[in-house]
Amino acid sequence: MSILTILMLLLIFTATEAQRRSSNITLGSSITPSSNSSWLSPSGVYAFGFFPQQVNGYAVGIFLPDKTVVWTANRDNNPTVPDDVVSLLLSTDSMLILRRRQGPDVEVINPSTTIASASMLDNGNFVLYDSESRIIWQSFDHPTNTLLPGQRLLPGNELFSSASETDYGRGIFRLKMQTDGNLVQYPINTQDISAYAYYSTRTSGEGGNVSLNLDSDGSLYLFNGSLPLQTLSDGGFPTQGSINFMRLDVGGIFRIYSLSLSDLTMTRRWTSLNDECLPQGFCGVNAFCTLMDNAPECRCLPGFVYVQSGNNTAGCSRNFLAQGCTKIDYRLKYDMRRVENTEWEGNAYEVFRMMSEEECSKACLNDCNCEAAFFTGSQCRKQRLPLRFGRRTTGSSNIALIRVGTTMEPNVGGSSNHKSIIKKERRVDILIIGIVLMSIGVLALLISVIFAHKKRKSYNKISIEDGANFVEGISLKVFTFEHLSEATNGFKEELGRGASGTVFKGFLQNGQKMVAVKRLEKEFAQGEIEFQTELKTIGKMYHKNLVRLLGYCLEGDHKLLVFEYMSNGSLADILFNKEKQPSWEERMDITRNISRGILYLHEECETQIIHCDIKPQNILMDGNWCAKISDFGLAKLLKQDQTNTYTGIRGTKGYVAPEWFQKQAITVKADVYSFGVMLLEIICCRKCVDWSRSEDEAILEEWVYDCYATGKIGSMVGDEMVEERKVERMVKIGIWCVQYDPSLRPTMKKVLLMLEGTVEIPIPPNPSSFLSSV
Repeated sequence: MSILTILMLLLIFTATEAQRRSSNITLGSSITPSSNSSWLSPSGVYAFGFFPQQVNGYAVGIFLPDKTVVWTANRDNNPTVPDDVVSLLLSTDSMLILRRRQGPDVEVINPSTTIASASMLDNGNFVLYDSESRIIWQSFDHPTNTLLPGQRLLPGNELFSSASETDYGRGIFRLKMQTDGNLVQYPINTQDISAYAYYSTRTSGEGGNVSLNLDSDGSLYLFNGSLPLQTLSDGGFPTQGSINFMRLDVGGIFRIYSLSLSDLTMTRRWTSLNDECLPQGFCGVNAFCTLMDNAPECRCLPGFVYVQSGNNTAGCSRNFLAQGCTKIDYRLKYDMRRVENTEWEGNAYEVFRMMSEEECSKACLNDCNCEAAFFTGSQCRKQRLPLRFGRRTTGSSNIALIRVGTTMEPNVGGSSNHKSIIKKERRVDILIIGIVLMSIGVLALLISVIFAHKKRKSYNKISIEDGANFVEGISLKVFTFEHLSEATNGFKEELGRGASGTVFKGFLQNGQKMVAVKRLEKEFAQGEIEFQTELKTIGKMYHKNLVRLLGYCLEGDHKLLVFEYMSNGSLADILFNKEKQPSWEERMDITRNISRGILYLHEECETQIIHCDIKPQNILMDGNWCAKISDFGLAKLLKQDQTNTYTGIRGTKGYVAPEWFQKQAITVKADVYSFGVMLLEIICCRKCVDWSRSEDEAILEEWVYDCYATGKIGSMVGDEMVEERKVERMVKIGIWCVQYDPSLRPTMKKVLLMLEGTVEIPIPPNPSSFLSSV
C-alpha cells in the first residue's frame, strides 16, 4: 500500500471520527446573546453561537476557546445582529433564525431541505441534517476567512479577509482557488487578472480539480484529486493540545497559527508573504504603504489627509477644493509635489515619452484634467484620482508628481484655453477702466499732483481697507509703521518673544484678517539693503510647512515682519505641557512635516537657506494642527554656487551646532543638528537642557545616547504605550543628526527618507566621539 493511500485513509478516518463526535441540537433549541451561551462541540474546543462584534455588538459564528472566530454568519451583509435579538433558534420551520422582540426574524441559515437536527462537530464543522441524518448544509462548504484541519478550499471558492480585528464583515482582500488550478490573491472588486494579483502559486493550467488543503499539523498544500500538486507549508507543528489553522488576515496575508489549548496562547507558524505592503490596497486610495522596521504604515499623498481619524488604512482625501475643468477659479494656484520610489496602479489617460521631470510637471499643471503624473526614466503618464495600490519600494525609480493647491493669487494662468479666457476678461476690464478714468480725469489729475508733492515714500502708504501695496515682482506687501501700529492696537497683545524680536497679534482688512507682526530689535536688525534683499527672496517661497511671510515694514529704525497667524501656538506650547501633549503618532507626523519644511529651505527653494534657529518655539501649529517653520529673522541666505558661510553665532543655546563655537564654516548641517536636538525633545517630551533633573539626565542628547547604548529605550517615553522598535528607530535618527562632526550628519533628504522608513538606519556612534579624535 502506497504512502499516499495511507494518508488518504487516515484523512477519511479522521473526518469520520470527528463526524461521530458531535453534539446533537434538536429543533426548538435556542441560545441567547445576553448569557453568552453557545452550542459546544463534544470536546468543548469549538463553539457555535454569539461572539462580540465591534463595540457593544454581537455576531453569530464558530469560535475557539480564546474567542478566535473561524466562521461568521451573514458575512456578505452586516454580520452584527440587531439590538433587539432575544435568541438564536433552530426553528421548526426548518431555518436557523435570530428571533427579535419586534420586527421580522433574521435568517442565519436557510437550506433548501427540511432540517431535522444540527451538530457542532469536534473538527470545527457546523452541520445541519435531514430526517435521515444526511448532511444538507455544513460550514466547511462555506468558508469565510479561515481553513480548519481537514477543510478544503474548492475550485472557484474564495476566502475573504475581515473588515478589521473587531469587525468580522467582509474585508478588502480575497484568496481564490481558481478553476484553472492557480491559487491567487487579489483585492476585492477587481478582475481575476495578473495586473491585480499580489500572490500566486503559479499553477495555472493544472486543471479544474485542484483544491487547497490543510492537515492537522499545519501542512498546507494544493491537491489535484489524486496527487499533491504543490506544498505551501511543510507543517510539522504540534498537534497534541494545539489547534493549527490557516487564516486570511485583515492585512491581506494568509498565515498558519497554532492555538495552545492549555494556556490559550497564539503562535504564528507560517506566512505566505513577508512584505506586509505587498497586498494591493492595504492603505486605501490616495495613500501609499511604507515599511517601518518591517511593519506597514500608511502615508497620505501631499495635499491629502486621512479620511478617518485613527484609521490610517482607510485612505486619504484632498485637504483643498480642486476646481477641475468644469468650474475654474483662475486665482487658485497649483504646484506639483514629488513622492519618490513608489508604485501605483497604472491607469494613465495620456502617455508622453522623451520628457524631463520638469516638463512632465508642467504638462500636468497645464491640463485641468490631470491630478497626478507618474514619471519614470523619460516617460510621463498623466493620471486622474483616485490613485490606488500605492506602496513605497526602493527598487522603483518611479516618481509620483501630485497636483496640490497652494494659495490664492490674482491672474494665475493655466492652459492655453485658460489664458485666452483671461485675455478676454482683461480686455473688458481695460474698457471699463478707460471709461471710468475719462469721467474722473480731473480728479485723477488732482490726486496725482498731491502724490507727487508728498515728502514721504508714496509706495509705502496704504489704506486700512487694502492693508498694503505689492512690491513689484514678489508677493510681499510693504506696510507703513503707522498702519501696523494701528493693526496691533499699539503693539498691545504679545504672542511671543524671541532673540530677534517680539511678536504681536494684529488685524488687517478692517479686522477680517488676523496676522502676526514681529518687531525686530534695533541691535539685531540688518542694514536696509541686506534686509530688503533677504525679504524679497523669502517672499518668493511657498511651502505648506513654512509659515507664510505676508509683508514687511522698513521705516528708519522700524523693521517689522508680517506673518500668517497660526491659531494653535507653538510646538513648545503643546510638547512641554503634559495636558496638551500629542500622541506618539501625532508627534511623528509633526516631525515629518518639519523635516519637509527644512528640506525645502536646503534644497528645493530658489536660494538655499540655512534657518539657523530650529527649535520648538519656532515651529507653529495652524488651525489643522499642521506644523510650520517660522522665524526667518536669523536665516542666512546662500548664493546658488555657495555651500557654506562664515558668520557670527546665531541661534538658541542648546540647539546651536558645535561648529558655531569652533569657527568652522557653517553649512546646512547646522540645521540638521538643531533638528536632531528637537527630534529628541519630541521623542521624550522634555526640554534639551533641564537642570531640575539629575546630572546624568540634565543634557538630553547625552542621556538619550546612554539610554540607547544600555538598552533602556523604554525609559525615554515613560508610561506612554509605544512599540520599542518605533522609539529606537527615531532615537537612532536623532543621534545621527546630533553628531559633533558635521560630515557624519545626514542631509535633510536622507533624514526624511529615514523618518518615512524607506532606508535602513545604521547603528550611530557616540555623538561626542569626534571630539576625542581632534
